[in-house]
Formats: sequence, structure tokens, C-alpha cells
Amino acid sequence: MGFDLDRFLGEVDPDFQCHLCHKVLEDPLTTPCGHVFCAGCVLPWVVQQGNCPARCRRVSAKELNHVLPLKSLILKLDIKCDHRARGCDKVVKLQNLPEHADMCDFSPAKCRNKGCGEELDLRDVDGHMRESCDYRPAGMCQGGCGLVLTHRELGLGEHRCVKALKGLNSVLQAEVKKREVRASKREKSLLSQLSAAQNELQVTALRYQKKFTEYSTRLDSLTKAVSSPCKVRGRLL
Repeated sequence: MGFDLDRFLGEVDPDFQCHLCHKVLEDPLTTPCGHVFCAGCVLPWVVQQGNCPARCRRVSAKELNHVLPLKSLILKLDIKCDHRARGCDKVVKLQNLPEHADMCDFSPAKCRNKGCGEELDLRDVDGHMRESCDYRPAGMCQGGCGLVLTHRELGLGEHRCVKALKGLNSVLQAEVKKREVRASKREKSLLSQLSAAQNELQVTALRYQKKFTEYSTRLDSLTKAVSSPCKVRGRLL
């Protein structure tokens, strides 16, 4: 699918628009008959229908070609940020859009405090985690367990040392089991790779041994062939 027309500054040349989705072309492909479509639009169509979307002739996927000059021109167009609905008013070149979108202050990001997961703008995450998140650290428990408490636990007074330690122990045991499973899978994978490497090495060794035997036999034959005339001439002399 292409890019919505209203995301671009000014009018967009009709030649830059897909004939299927009627949006600005994304990774344009052309058919042998000269029609241009987004790759994401035309490929499924051709695979399913077996013809040009303009229905002018039969077409296979291998006959579609990239239109690099057209793509280069489109990438130079000015486009509004993906996160404009969240408040970003930046306009960038289309070729720079992915990089900007990943670093945009308005891109959605989740709080990293355990138990929260609230979604905010990227620019607000750090401040939320430090200053307003109910799950931000509030200090160590003074009741004897030594665990770090959250503001939520302090506010609700719901922390119980024994219960918290049991919960932590369960979490740690589950994590240990996960790591054991991962380690076991990794070990099996490595053993399988080692076995495959050993088999390949044995096959290679046998192949070279066979070649060595063949060359030794040839060398013996050549040695005998060279020495025989010498012996005959020696008798004659």
C-alpha cells in the first residue's frame, strides 16, 4: 500500500500515484504493458489474478520490474510524520521518514517500570518513570525483607514481606527454568552442529584419502614407466 496523498506538501504528480490504491507509490513496480503500482498492491494481485490490474494482458510476477528512477524522485518528496495525529508537526523527506519516525518525540512508547506498561509519547516516558508512575521505586522495605517498594505499594499499604518474598521466589524459579530450557535447547543445537561438522569432516577426510590413494597409484605407475626404459637401455649397453 502507498502513502496517503494528504500527508504530502502540495499536490502530488499523478504519475507518482498507484493505479490500484490511488496513493503515492511505495516501492513502485511496472508491468510489461507500462502500468505502475505499489509492490504491496500489484504482487498479490498478479499472484492471484495472473494479469495486469488494468486487465490489458496476462502478467506473471517475474515480469514485474522495479522503477528505480521513479522511486528516487518519490523519495525526495516532503511528507508529514507518521505520528502527526499524536502531535508531531515535522515534515521530512520520504527517504528520511523511517529514521525520523523511530526517534520522533511523539512516537508511542511504554513505561519500563515493572507492572506499569502505560503507553505515552517517547518524550514523556523518562519523566513519567521518575516522577509520576505508581510503579516507580520508592525505597527499600524497612520491615525486614529488604525489597524495593513502589509508590503504589506504599500508598495502598499492601506490601507484606512474606508474601512478597514468596512471589519473588516464584518469579526467580520461573526465570531459572526458562534459562535452563534455553540452555538445553542451545546445547542440543550446538551438539547437532558439532555432529554435522564431524560428519562433514569425515566425508572430507575420506574424499581426500581416496584422492591420495589415486595419486599414489598414479605416481607408482609413472615411476615404473620411467624406470623400465632405463633398465632396458642398461642391459643393451
